[in-house]
Amino acid sequence: MRTLIVDDERLARNELKRLLEPYTKIEIVGEAANAEEALKLIEEQQPELLFLDIQMPGKNGFELLSSIEGKSPEVIFTTAFDEYAIKAFEFNALDYLLKPIDTERLKETIHRIEENQAQPEAPAHANERAEKVLGENDQVFVKDGEKCWFVKLGKIRLFESMGNYVRLHFDDQKPLVLKSLNNLEERLDPNTYFRANRKHIINLHWIEKIEPWFSGGLLVTLQGGDKIEISRRQAIRFKELMSL
Repeated sequence: MRTLIVDDERLARNELKRLLEPYTKIEIVGEAANAEEALKLIEEQQPELLFLDIQMPGKNGFELLSSIEGKSPEVIFTTAFDEYAIKAFEFNALDYLLKPIDTERLKETIHRIEENQAQPEAPAHANERAEKVLGENDQVFVKDGEKCWFVKLGKIRLFESMGNYVRLHFDDQKPLVLKSLNNLEERLDPNTYFRANRKHIINLHWIEKIEPWFSGGLLVTLQGGDKIEISRRQAIRFKELMSL
């Protein structure tokens, strides 16, 4: 994947190049210290991916992206500041890496890019819904009040309906997003995420224990201690899915 590094700090560029050395599919075709240099290289090299700093002399990273004519490369922001995450999401960033860059987080990001490249392109007549299904390796932006996260879907163990909102359960966080559970169910991979009842969708990979429950239902315990009832009707589907 033809890649351009844009950062005004030479040491930061060198460190990122070092971190990217193990990933043979990442071909670094150039580096730039500011937006002006980057725009010229983008036109000449036609990179598919940018590792882009945000705060730079002259135009910042967002202004650089707005200046690109034609199709823009995919973007991974690299910055020492977390307050730009919301705006980064508006630019459809693949990821938002905070400096100093964590090697495991970078590994996850590159792995996700490689997986996306390996998937065959869907034909034009393919069902639109199939193109939108999100799996456990996809990363999504979550904002709750002043807090925001880029979170890998596989880390979310539980989706809980709260009226017009859905509460996401991951790590020790429980942010609310303005979505309906039905809308989320349409987007989530049914092989990983299961509608347990009217109020809950569970991540099957987080199930720790399954017990019989009242009226033919089931009670599942997730890693972390959450106990979720699977309704009698859904229990039939659950048993078929889990081959019980």
